[in-house]
Amino acid sequence: MTIASTADPATSTPLAGVPGVPRPTRPAHVIADDAEALAVAERLAKGFAEGASERDRTRRWPVEELDTFSQSGLWSINVPRRFGGPEVSYVTLSRVIAIVSAADPSLGQIPQNHLGVVAAIRTVSDEAQQKLLFAEVLHGTRFGNAFSEFGSKRAADFETRFADAGDHVVVTGRKFYSSGALLAHLVPIVALDGEGRAWYAVAERDAPGLTVIDDWSSFGQKTTLSGTVVLDGVKVPKTHLVPGYKGYDRPTADGAIFQIIQAAVDTGIAKAAIEETIAFVRTGSRPWIDSGLEHAWQDPYTIQAVGDLTLRLHAAEALLDAAGRAVDRAVAEPNAETVAQAQIAVAEAKVLSTEIAIAATNKLFELAGTRSTLAEHNLDRHWRNARTHTLHDPVRWKYAILGNYALNGVKPPLHAWS
Repeated sequence: MTIASTADPATSTPLAGVPGVPRPTRPAHVIADDAEALAVAERLAKGFAEGASERDRTRRWPVEELDTFSQSGLWSINVPRRFGGPEVSYVTLSRVIAIVSAADPSLGQIPQNHLGVVAAIRTVSDEAQQKLLFAEVLHGTRFGNAFSEFGSKRAADFETRFADAGDHVVVTGRKFYSSGALLAHLVPIVALDGEGRAWYAVAERDAPGLTVIDDWSSFGQKTTLSGTVVLDGVKVPKTHLVPGYKGYDRPTADGAIFQIIQAAVDTGIAKAAIEETIAFVRTGSRPWIDSGLEHAWQDPYTIQAVGDLTLRLHAAEALLDAAGRAVDRAVAEPNAETVAQAQIAVAEAKVLSTEIAIAATNKLFELAGTRSTLAEHNLDRHWRNARTHTLHDPVRWKYAILGNYALNGVKPPLHAWS
């Protein structure tokens, strides 16, 4: 495929688009049940962890790892059973993401929007569209995303629009923070219709006019396959136009599902950081000169700090499980109460997962000591990943949502960040 070009508006420098990748030639595995989903995640995580530091250091795309991941069946675990999917619980789904994220949080983040869109299709699409798109997912097709926009006033403000053209629509706009888009097979684009309603226009990754630029330059989550997506008259068949707005014009679990996956990524980051702390203190750290101890792992202050981190991680994991159960209830019986309870439970998990991810990745260096900062260890990747990923939505607003619900009975707003 020819590499397309566009221009950086700040410099007028031509920027090259990256060619898409072909769909898998053989169908993906289909997970049988929750137990298999967890077992597959644990098995894959061992392999993903081996190259995670090097991928971060060199920003090497996880091409082979991503193919293994999506062909494993873990990208279709929330496809409903009546369409041939496993339909595992959201307790299991969030644990799967946490397990993978502990090995490599970039790989853990890449399927976030894919799984969120699968959930949205279940909520808002008609039978024919569900059958069509779920078949793609079960085969191993990966959804990327082209949701957020760099220059808008608020995250939910979109300038990307589509025009009706008979049996298809034509999409024009520009996106950023497009996790997974570089190596996706289909790219769901959030675009507004003439009434200002947001749809997912699910475009072919190599559709004419769709250019994905490899310009993601964050200091963390370096290999999430994100960047700028330019949409210059992209044609999308109406069969692939998903009415996403319907997931938020009434109470549904769609927003909570997007959010619980974010919390799972941060929980995985925290777990990895604590494990790195323990390993380094046991093998690479020296005891403090005033301690009179032979080993760093005997230091009572270090023991106390590791105990505190472990306790907070377990609390975050417990809240993540509780949030998964609440999401399962809201999916099964969506109404104002079950959806609000799911949103609140997920907000609690999001607060604790953010706080333990930041605390654990920072405390790592205090407890492990100066040697742990050497570039050869690349342990700063944990802090960089935590600090980057936890910026997706501010937990200070989660506290406000929790307090307003508990004190005044005010339900959370309905959108993808709540």
